[in-house]
Amino acid sequence: MKKKIMIIGPRQAGKSTLANLLERTARPLKKTQDAVFGKKTIDVPAAYLENTMMYKYIIALSQMAGHVLMLADQSNPTEVYSPGFARIFTCPVTGVITKSDLHPENYEKCVVQLKRAGLEEPFFCMAEQDEEKLKLLETRLEQVAAS
Repeated sequence: MKKKIMIIGPRQAGKSTLANLLERTARPLKKTQDAVFGKKTIDVPAAYLENTMMYKYIIALSQMAGHVLMLADQSNPTEVYSPGFARIFTCPVTGVITKSDLHPENYEKCVVQLKRAGLEEPFFCMAEQDEEKLKLLETRLEQVAAS
């Protein structure tokens, strides 16, 4: 089985939207309490991050992942990750700042949040209709998969 890209982040951060972009699909976006498995992605519900008792499910899901994307929402940079959270994963982890076209004054808050969670730059900024930014992220995912 080919490893998937696991996407985690706070509520309304754009997890499902990013999953759809990476999947090249337009499946309906809906809130769910269950992980949503696509051909390439695992979309993890925010509820799994909001309760540390649920971390075991995130860890279990990550066993099917070849890469984890941890999202920070620039439009609402709510702190959801425990310090060093990214270190629980055995696969590569990349930070993604979503809704980067909104509230540019929050960019540094997102960077601090991702670094506190144990991630290192580069971080990838995503805006919903920005194909160029999506290509940069996809190139990163391909490079990491090849190494």
